[in-house]
Amino acid sequence: QVQLVESGGGLVQPGGSLRLSCAASGIIFSIYTMGWYRQAPGKQRELVASISSGGVLNYSDSVKGRFTISRDNAKNTVYLQMNSLKVEDTAVYFCNAYPGGPLEYWGQGTQVTVSS
Repeated sequence: QVQLVESGGGLVQPGGSLRLSCAASGIIFSIYTMGWYRQAPGKQRELVASISSGGVLNYSDSVKGRFTISRDNAKNTVYLQMNSLKVEDTAVYFCNAYPGGPLEYWGQGTQVTVSS
């Protein structure tokens, strides 16, 4: 059974930082591309950042220079360090595991709220 469990969300003031974690089980973690997506109210889910099995990084333009994705294959965990948070970063953040082809897995999401 595949499980992706996100943690680390919460309420933070503009300019603050949060670190999201996603612990995976039931998959051969090291061969998966791992990604973070987010969905704000009334908007479509969008890619925030991804990291391939080989360590290739991809970021959306809106978070470049502020967010950093990383992975620890020994812990089956992917992280998203979010700095200089803005109100517009408020969303539910989802972890995604993609091995290629039509199959992919999603976590349940964690809420990030940026507000003063």
